[in-house]
Amino acid sequence: MSLPHAILTALLEKPSSGLELTRRFDRSIGYFWSATHQQIYRELGKLEAGGLIRALPAEQPARGQKKAYEVLPAGRAELARWTAAAQDPKPLRDTMLLRLRAAAVVGTEGLRADLGRHLRLHEEQLAEYEEIERRDFPPEKDGAEDRLRHLVLRAGIDLETFWTRWLRHALTELPDLPGPSGPGRG
Repeated sequence: MSLPHAILTALLEKPSSGLELTRRFDRSIGYFWSATHQQIYRELGKLEAGGLIRALPAEQPARGQKKAYEVLPAGRAELARWTAAAQDPKPLRDTMLLRLRAAAVVGTEGLRADLGRHLRLHEEQLAEYEEIERRDFPPEKDGAEDRLRHLVLRAGIDLETFWTRWLRHALTELPDLPGPSGPGRG
């Protein structure tokens, strides 16, 4: 149940309208916690109904005007409770790994091209993260909040580095893999 906590975090960083939140999710939080625009709007309604956020009063009432939201003390308390709570790591669920396991029994046709495509996508994401790091985290920017945000970005950089290295290795191994044999073949 982390989407409400992601929204509380974003609103504490900067009170925003639903549209602004969805854009911020697309540009930053969405790198590690994705949500559709519909999910964000639905969750805003739940958070407001639960007394964790409130819509800021509009300067001039107008039909169709976007509402900006801010976090209430109860929302800040909930986010602090959630942040401090222990959580176990989640097991990795990756379709590509499952597909490779399946290829052991049905063959590797089509996998090489998709592994190459995945490699290009991970290389692009890694380059984007590294650019964000160069732009947003110069050495002199070392306040506590900056260091925590940088840690999140470093996790993304390290994960993309892992995937690009692993995919290159997988691509070198794939031609040497034997075809399927045993039960489940043909």
